Amino acid sequence: MIRAAGTDGPPQVGIVASRRVGNAVQRNRAKRRIREALRFAELLPDSAYVVVSSPSVSTTSFERLVQNLREAIVDVNKESR
Repeated sequence: MIRAAGTDGPPQVGIVASRRVGNAVQRNRAKRRIREALRFAELLPDSAYVVVSSPSVSTTSFERLVQNLREAIVDVNKESR
């Protein structure tokens, strides 16, 4: 996960799922799961985030996915200050 200064307002998020995640159906599912999990995370306003999906996103439990994203967001917010 990467964080940078964004435009004023709510946080912006880009989700990347390369071919190593799987075929188009699997990539779209991974992006949908990440997008939904991000609803339970605290993103900083005026920031832009890039989330890179891994192949395990499709098989990981949703609770674990939310926990992993929260931890990654905390780490990236600490690094960017």
